[in-house]
Amino acid sequence: MSCGEPHETDCSEVLAEVWLYLDHECDDRRKELLQTHLDECHPCLEQYGLEEHLKALLAKKCGGEHAPEELKRRLRARIYQQTTVEITEVEVTSE
Repeated sequence: MSCGEPHETDCSEVLAEVWLYLDHECDDRRKELLQTHLDECHPCLEQYGLEEHLKALLAKKCGGEHAPEELKRRLRARIYQQTTVEITEVEVTSE
């Protein structure tokens, strides 16, 4: 995507990194470049707004839920069992 205007940072590059920006996972220099681009580029700002709303919706609908303790216990037991089986099935050969 490109708005057709020259920018220091390309539109496709900004949109590829919008989730890093939303999650505060980019350094200050990169954050500043992305913010400057979003301030200058209406199409990218609109796309950013959609991504921001999606992130908020996901946090609202999916955040805060925890797996039941019984499910966690069964998963741990299954992982332990599978790991133990894999370890005991290792074949050692000597040459």
